Amino acid sequence: MKRVNKVSAAGIAAFAIGALLTGCGGGGSGSGTGTGSAVGGGGYIDEKTAVLSWSAPMTRENGDSISMGELEKYVIRYGKDVEDMSEEVVINNAQSEAEMSYAINGLENGTWYFTIQVQDTSGVISAPSDVVSKSIQS
Repeated sequence: MKRVNKVSAAGIAAFAIGALLTGCGGGGSGSGTGTGSAVGGGGYIDEKTAVLSWSAPMTRENGDSISMGELEKYVIRYGKDVEDMSEEVVINNAQSEAEMSYAINGLENGTWYFTIQVQDTSGVISAPSDVVSKSIQS
């Protein structure tokens, strides 16, 4: 029987619980097809921005622990259709912080859906987190 150690989706479940889908300042561009920025201090309120916050996973799906040094990147997927979240932002250097935030700017009016996955240094990627959403209105 082959044993596979997957990164725990439960470990990033804090994303669904801790997602701060509020307006936040900050600009810049993220890698991937979306625009965004790592969230630091201050800024202005922007109704077209979703700020996502999450905690690094502490365990793999099989219950084994995972260290920060084993994390490679986070992949945020989002879109206006929960069945087709085709926009993507890749955040490299996942091992740098246990608590992460990322702002996705310039969202059009409508409801946006977001999910996140984490990939370890061996290329193993977690199942997607629970989906969270934010409604953007003018």
